[in-house]
Amino acid sequence: MATVHLRIGDLVWGKLGRYPPWPGKIVSPPKDLKKPRGKKCFFVKFFGTEDHAWIKVEQLKPYHPHKEEMIKINKGKRFQQAVDAVEEYLKKAKGKDQTHSDDKSKSEKGRKTAKPMKIIEEDDEDAFKGGSSDKPASSMEPITKRLKIVEEDTGSTSIQAADSTAINGSITPTDKRIGFLGLGLMGSGVVSNLLKMGHVVTVWNRTAEKQCDLFIQEGARLGRTAAEVVSMCDITFSCVSDPKAARDLVLGPSGVLQGIRPGKCYVEMSTVDPETITELAQVITSRGGRFLEAPVSGSQQLSNDGMLVIVAAGDRSVYEDCSSCFQAMGKTSFFIAGEAGNAARMMLILNMVQGSFMATIAEGLTLAQATGQSQQTFLDILCQGQMASTFVDQKCQNILQGNFKPDYYLKHIQKDLRLAISMGDSVNHPTPMAAAANEVYKRAKALDQSDNDMSAVYRAYIH
Repeated sequence: MATVHLRIGDLVWGKLGRYPPWPGKIVSPPKDLKKPRGKKCFFVKFFGTEDHAWIKVEQLKPYHPHKEEMIKINKGKRFQQAVDAVEEYLKKAKGKDQTHSDDKSKSEKGRKTAKPMKIIEEDDEDAFKGGSSDKPASSMEPITKRLKIVEEDTGSTSIQAADSTAINGSITPTDKRIGFLGLGLMGSGVVSNLLKMGHVVTVWNRTAEKQCDLFIQEGARLGRTAAEVVSMCDITFSCVSDPKAARDLVLGPSGVLQGIRPGKCYVEMSTVDPETITELAQVITSRGGRFLEAPVSGSQQLSNDGMLVIVAAGDRSVYEDCSSCFQAMGKTSFFIAGEAGNAARMMLILNMVQGSFMATIAEGLTLAQATGQSQQTFLDILCQGQMASTFVDQKCQNILQGNFKPDYYLKHIQKDLRLAISMGDSVNHPTPMAAAANEVYKRAKALDQSDNDMSAVYRAYIH
């Protein structure tokens, strides 16, 4: 293949992280921004966004020769807005070039002209915004995603990593019609990422219009009822708050069960108890539907960033059909062999540990304060030791700043603790740490912290 020579001012398609190729222009970087070491790269400003980044040369393609190819494989509304912004930019540039040419012709008529210089207009901010402030990505770090398959002949659970087609962010959206029910903290981020990656999505939410309108503007379709979404779509995902909401969504009036037909896929992403999953699996499959449970580990921010961890169980073929969707919404997915309900068990254990850990961190911060120690120093030391993590740092900073805007509702982590304790009781396994943490969260709920972030458990210790 012939080498393509690029230079400042060229229009290009740039591949940034897990996002599809995006139209941009090579520009001069800010003077204080150093070029990364290693492979050759250019500084690219993307159209239809506020974003710019250093992009390796092998991740760049000239705009015009690859335009039709890119438009065919990318159908998202934001992508189309970016392409429209390029065309608008070209019209403006053509008009300016014509004016420049006419003026030059008049002033230098009869004189030999010098070799033309490429005009670069880096201050044309409106051309790059293109009516949208959504970014294709915020950094140039590659995101490696993997699908993880868990299966043994014995039926017991184990983990085995397998490379996915999403390595370095190459995602081809499924041609299946996708439905999504539930647009809360987690569901909203998931739907946004499905749309960004070019999936055709129909949405429904219990409190419909206000929440759904945001996604309709981004290219989603609206379903009038849960049953209608399921009947219209090949794969329907659900993400709601608790077991009761999950049952009501399936079994209630105009619910999922009314729209299930043979071959339709239903994927339950809510964190619920295994008994609820077993019940839902049975009623879905009794109508000829295909069922998968796929609860997610993460937070609102991770959902927005498409960096959730997905734990699935049930119909393996549905899991495989959901491949591009899971790649869009998460950084990793696991399939756990055995019966439906195993993913619920695993997720409850994970959230039990997280909830107990959060309560312990809050206890440490308040004990530091009570004994005259600096809470900030406690945090600084903690974040330099073996327990250092983004989770610890973010939650402690929330506490120190008094910022309890929900990233994961306190009432939901308490629900998960309660369900985990009940699960332990069902197999006669002690869960004393979870039980103690549960009591602290119950006190926080009594102090009206239910709809705050889980880090608001801190307030249970100071009242």
